[in-house]
Amino acid sequence: MTERDMQKAALRGEPSYVWRAGQQRRLDMIVKAAGERIHGLALENGCGVGMYVEKLTGLGSRVIGLEFDRERAAEAKVNSDEIINAAGEFIPLPSSTFDLILSHEVIEHVQDDRAAVREMVRVLKPGGRAVIFCPNRGYPFETHGIFWKGRYYFGNKLFVNYLPRGLRNKLAPHVRVYSRRDMQRLFESLPVKFIERTVIFGAYDNLIARFGRAGRFLRAILQFLEATPLKGLGLSHYWVVEKL
Repeated sequence: MTERDMQKAALRGEPSYVWRAGQQRRLDMIVKAAGERIHGLALENGCGVGMYVEKLTGLGSRVIGLEFDRERAAEAKVNSDEIINAAGEFIPLPSSTFDLILSHEVIEHVQDDRAAVREMVRVLKPGGRAVIFCPNRGYPFETHGIFWKGRYYFGNKLFVNYLPRGLRNKLAPHVRVYSRRDMQRLFESLPVKFIERTVIFGAYDNLIARFGRAGRFLRAILQFLEATPLKGLGLSHYWVVEKL
């Protein structure tokens, strides 16, 4: 990975390029949350190279992808004619347009996460749902790397998210992390009701590829914890909100 690629990964996240068990699990969750809305008009807000756009289209949705990064938007356009190069804080589409919105590990990277959430609610139809995944502060690792003495260090960094927020944000100024209270504040005064608010662990596909059965055992144990109070240590918030 070049220095330029590392900087882009730090600022905007690294999109999925290979479809694996982790992506399929999240797609199944999205489909369940969507219900009959899966056959309506959907927006992926921060679509990367368009993998979820492609999968949701195959399930019967008409999907518009919104992507801020010009190069990634161009890649997504290879498989879809409905990709918009724009910021999530200023969605260039009419209010009450979409039956379903997916925001997959995106709001932590935008300049103004409150504005991005407000825009998603604005463009949802009444009764439409937004499915949001974003980093959980309770997870023991900061997965987006850190900056130290002016240099960026890629990869998982242990216990960074447990530091006082001011210190944590000095090490990881490029990405937000959310507690449940932080998430709740994003939706204050917005016309929504909450369908699902929980925390999930990852699929750990890289560990499984490397360690096989031991990796699958670890995944099974961690995903079992999602049904216990220890889910607070999970990787990502998974919220489903419906516009009133």
